[in-house]
Amino acid sequence: MAEIKLETDIQFVPKVGEKVAKLFRKLGIQTASDLVYTLPKRYEDRSHLPPIKSIVPGVPATVRGRIVHFDIKTVRGGRAVIKVILKDASGSVTLTWFNQPWIAQKLKNYSGELIVYGNPKFSNSGIEFSSPEYELIEEGENAEEFARLTPVYGLTEGLSQKKFRSVTKTVVESVIGSVVDPLPATFRKANRLRDLKWCLTQIHVPDDAESAATARTRLVFEEFFLLQLALAMRQSEMIHEHGIAFPIDNLTMEKPEPMPTKELGKKRGKGKIADSVEIAPAHLFVEEAREKYNAEPLWDQIHRLLPFNLTNSQRKVIEEIFGDMRRPYPMNRLLQGDVGSGKTAVAGCAMLAAVRSGFQCAIMAPTEILAEQHYMSLKQLFEPIGLEIVLVLGKHTAREKKHIREQIASGTAEIVIGTHALISEGVEFHNLGLIIVDEQHRFGVLQRAKLREKSALSPDVLIMTATPIPRTLALTVFGDLDQSTIDELPVGRKPIKTHLKYFADRNSVYDSVQKLIEKGRQAYFVCPRVSDNEEMTAQAAEELYGRLRRSVYPDLRLGLLHGKMKPKDKESVMNAFRTNELDILVATTVIEVGVDVPNATVIVIHDANRFGLSQLHQLRGRVGRGSEQSYCILLSGADSEEGNARLDEMVKTSNGFEIAEADMNLRGAGDVAGTQQSGNLNFRFGSVVKDREVLEDARKVAREIISKNETLEGDEWALVRERVGERRSHMALITIS
Repeated sequence: MAEIKLETDIQFVPKVGEKVAKLFRKLGIQTASDLVYTLPKRYEDRSHLPPIKSIVPGVPATVRGRIVHFDIKTVRGGRAVIKVILKDASGSVTLTWFNQPWIAQKLKNYSGELIVYGNPKFSNSGIEFSSPEYELIEEGENAEEFARLTPVYGLTEGLSQKKFRSVTKTVVESVIGSVVDPLPATFRKANRLRDLKWCLTQIHVPDDAESAATARTRLVFEEFFLLQLALAMRQSEMIHEHGIAFPIDNLTMEKPEPMPTKELGKKRGKGKIADSVEIAPAHLFVEEAREKYNAEPLWDQIHRLLPFNLTNSQRKVIEEIFGDMRRPYPMNRLLQGDVGSGKTAVAGCAMLAAVRSGFQCAIMAPTEILAEQHYMSLKQLFEPIGLEIVLVLGKHTAREKKHIREQIASGTAEIVIGTHALISEGVEFHNLGLIIVDEQHRFGVLQRAKLREKSALSPDVLIMTATPIPRTLALTVFGDLDQSTIDELPVGRKPIKTHLKYFADRNSVYDSVQKLIEKGRQAYFVCPRVSDNEEMTAQAAEELYGRLRRSVYPDLRLGLLHGKMKPKDKESVMNAFRTNELDILVATTVIEVGVDVPNATVIVIHDANRFGLSQLHQLRGRVGRGSEQSYCILLSGADSEEGNARLDEMVKTSNGFEIAEADMNLRGAGDVAGTQQSGNLNFRFGSVVKDREVLEDARKVAREIISKNETLEGDEWALVRERVGERRSHMALITIS
């Protein structure tokens, strides 16, 4: 037999060949190493398979038996339905597969035994497995090999479990001697971790369930540990990066105390740090800004400008941000807050402190609607003291762009709000000191980094998100950022009342909306798609808009808003709704963020079962923004227990963090985070949902290591340094720069 190495192409592994190699490659397995590090999705204890009569509906089970009846029928639409009755000494169970004719070819004349795994349910024919996993047991198969804890791998059509196990066992036995453990022996001993060779062997050929679990935990820990080391190293580097020490304390006094001239930042080049540049001392900026905005203590000015009292939570978060701004290295902070919690007011306080210190601020938002909302809110807030605020959008004319860019470059524009247009060529800042990124998961890291490069300084960065992030997800995605959370709603806000209704109830729902509009309120109707041309059997916004206008609300003023409309048309419709020229706005999820109309007190979400929980919560946050009681109606066509269970979570709680946690448990971390935000969430071994304790432990240990050894010096850490370096090179989606 040819020697197998970890780097050996899967095609040249014994028992594989070109044809089977193609099947392995479909699973992402290119080399022997890939196979060794592909973990089973579960194990079956075949020494104790339960009798069929002990099956409990709703509880996943593995059973063994013989086929006593086989039937295949073609139903409407040409679909094939395969029904098999499996029997053992204790009883029988029905197995059903839909539209999988290749299964019929294997089972039609098969006389041996089957191993079947699935989730049994009651049906007209008794207990039934629908589309279960199955494996053929050949006559005379070695009883000792069979009656053990057996790994079950994820497969592709044409590749059997038996083949996968056989090839994997051969590879593991051949290469295990050449596997090098990256974790130092002293570190493994201190953290009670088994060595890598033992773990990889026990993963694929386990002695027992406990050994398999111990081996998996070690691999999961290592995976989390490497990521947390990378994040901890990044955070440590931030502390040593020279930034702006905003003179926050001086802003509260009649005259700022003199501060020594010092270098406040370094010019950023294309991927390099250029020669440092001298920046005017911060106290000179303060004196100039104080003359313009009056010598009023900062907190007094905040209280005077804000039309409401800050909550205790907002005050706490503002002090955390001010604390960062005082320090001489760049702030990198994540600000979380539920919908309507007042994140913009907190950001406004940070901007006021930066501008009064003589620096410019930039806010980057993912959509024009959200950017315009920020512009209007901040304009209204800061107009009394004459701050110059500009809006940068891609739709501006060449003449408008030229004028706005001149304002930004000269420093006349003190607060600059925009979409990705902020990072376009030609936009140059005079002295950008604070960057705020809103709904950050919609931006890639390169976009955020380009905005930082617009400054000759190392500006402070505040990232805001209105999508509550579960703690374990936050530790994974934003482990290198300091985190603040606003966990209470502004005074006077009433909790939104949420109701789950079904299509049969929609006429009564429409009547309820009519009554609210007659009282002077406004309403949203939200659909999952734009038109009937889209391949999706769900309510379309255009169709609903037409039907509501014609037959439901012929005497009311309705508007339509979706992402396929021209920017000027979207702006026109949105302005009409804001100014109460429309009673009802029919929209897609384009209104998910940034739309703030206090008079809108009811939102009806069609096909609510087609949305994720976090997205539903964001949509619900479009109402409840004033002092009136608001309502969210989830109109569902779901007829499944799972679909209705998700919507029940929405009815039960209005706490965004609880909803985000439930959403993560239901859909997985990657789906909740989204493609821009998920980054390295597609872990090979671990699950943020299932392995939370291991993640917490890995984070704690990683931070302890970096606190004592920031760069992982020493020969014993050589392999770990290499792996962490690989991690950091792939962290583009989960770090700020």
